[in-house]
Amino acid sequence: MNAQATTTVRVSRAYRAPAERVFDAWLNAKQAARFLFATPTGEMVRAEIDARVGGKFNFTERRDGDDIEHVGEYLEVERPRRLVFTFSVPKFSSDATRVTIETAPEDFGCRLSLTHAGVYAEYARRTEAGWARILEGLAAAL
Repeated sequence: MNAQATTTVRVSRAYRAPAERVFDAWLNAKQAARFLFATPTGEMVRAEIDARVGGKFNFTERRDGDDIEHVGEYLEVERPRRLVFTFSVPKFSSDATRVTIETAPEDFGCRLSLTHAGVYAEYARRTEAGWARILEGLAAAL
């Protein structure tokens, strides 16, 4: 068991799109490959989603010739308001964390709130910035 201190990271963003459209982007492999764990200089070489409770996902991006897998399992899929999944990057840690995505309708579209529990405290700011970039990428993908 890893004794590192963990924390919870939260980010939120408003979208000018209905909650259903924002939610569905997380579960459509072709669309998600454009924003989920994608970096400006990397190449997404694998984007697989089995969008059901117990289903798994794998996004593998090639970065400077090195393949980085982002994997997890869906724990809750309640379209269009709640998505919960485990998350890990096996190259860097065998530990799995938990990500909860919640959408709520607003006058202009919806608001997405993301909560990432179990983040190593020393990586909290970096993780928060990473999720903020992903949420920006989602806006562009919509």
